[in-house]
Amino acid sequence: MQTVIIADTCSDLPFEYVKQHNIPLIHFTYNFKGAEYADDLGQTVSYRYFYNAMRDGEAPTTSQVNAQTYADMFKKYVSEGKSVIYLCFSSALSGSYSNALIARDMILEENPRADITVIDTKCASLGEGLVVYYAVEMLERGASKEEIIEWVEQNKLKMHHWFTVEDLVYLKRGGRLSGTAAFIGNILDIKPVLNVDREGRLVPRLKVKGRKKSLRTLVEKMEEHIVNPEQQVVAISHGDSSEDAEYVAGLIRSKFTVKDIIINQIGPVIGSHSGPGTLAVFFLGGER
Repeated sequence: MQTVIIADTCSDLPFEYVKQHNIPLIHFTYNFKGAEYADDLGQTVSYRYFYNAMRDGEAPTTSQVNAQTYADMFKKYVSEGKSVIYLCFSSALSGSYSNALIARDMILEENPRADITVIDTKCASLGEGLVVYYAVEMLERGASKEEIIEWVEQNKLKMHHWFTVEDLVYLKRGGRLSGTAAFIGNILDIKPVLNVDREGRLVPRLKVKGRKKSLRTLVEKMEEHIVNPEQQVVAISHGDSSEDAEYVAGLIRSKFTVKDIIINQIGPVIGSHSGPGTLAVFFLGGER
């Protein structure tokens, strides 16, 4: 059976890459300025417009993908006789993974021969995007469904996410920081450095003073943990902070020889919780 790899928009892959490789996407949704939008990788609502609205006080909200949306997508490819691999946004950050499993089980009740694999990547943003990138690369080289699944399961917890935020108010809104800590931190120009743990959760790791120091710390963490950089594509995602993203890319290139660096904006679903100015780096290393 031919295999299809399905991703979702929380992977934050560039629109042109998704289009070029014909990757089917599950569209997460968000509520912005009183209307609901499907995340379409910046095609309807530009990233700049979205983040500028947040800077002006807009507080978008998000919701998980329901089981019926997943079922409709899975059925489309099952009806074409294809094996489905869905690489899902971390279950620790959204209930969508559980709904994907419900959808798979609904279809299997109707059609026990359906071949649907749902994988909790325990990754987010371009960390998830890089897992998709490598899986699609394998598929296009002729790897089997089993080989792709095995690679993802063996490597998803080796995908490191290190990131920092510009304004602590967004971590406060998400319940990851007290109001007092956010207020004092902003006044003192304290920047947290966070990563994603083995369960796919966001975990504060360090506090540093100043934006530039926080960006350099991301690359220092990369130096500590990356494995075989010359064999890797690494990624940087950002919340409308392209100059800082290029600064970090320059630091990476000065320290490592890598195959390529993917830079893209953080989409509105994750960006609703992390805010403008967030910057993250992603790469393969040892087990988290």
